[in-house]
Amino acid sequence: MEKIIVHAKFHTGHRQLGYPGKCRFVHGHTWRGTVAISTEVFPRDTLDMSIDFGHIKQVMRDLDHKMLVVESDATFMDATRFEPEGVVVMPGRGPSVENVAHYVFDRVVALIGRQYPGCGITYRVEVTIQETENNLFIVDKTATV
Repeated sequence: MEKIIVHAKFHTGHRQLGYPGKCRFVHGHTWRGTVAISTEVFPRDTLDMSIDFGHIKQVMRDLDHKMLVVESDATFMDATRFEPEGVVVMPGRGPSVENVAHYVFDRVVALIGRQYPGCGITYRVEVTIQETENNLFIVDKTATV
């Protein structure tokens, strides 16, 4: 079994629409993310490298200094008020740590698919997103690409 592990840090703002507590207000976090990808044997490119660590980190760094929202957040979806390139639309009903982890997972699987399309290799991808010092969420699934 082979494994790649990448860590990244990114800063974002978000709010939880409909939440009864203080998280309904716009606030920010310094998130920490870890992506671990494993498979029996990684395919290699012409330089004998598997997946560029920097490309995996970039998935998380693309969130840096952005406002994380969902489509129902009309305020931040209004391009006349907020620059669209500063807004990242998350899946689901809120830009929760859970949805951030799934967002990163989906993009990492897509990255693998672009680099090694149609190989039929099963990867175990574990994404850990730490929202605060004490709170984190992990997505740990397999994907065949």
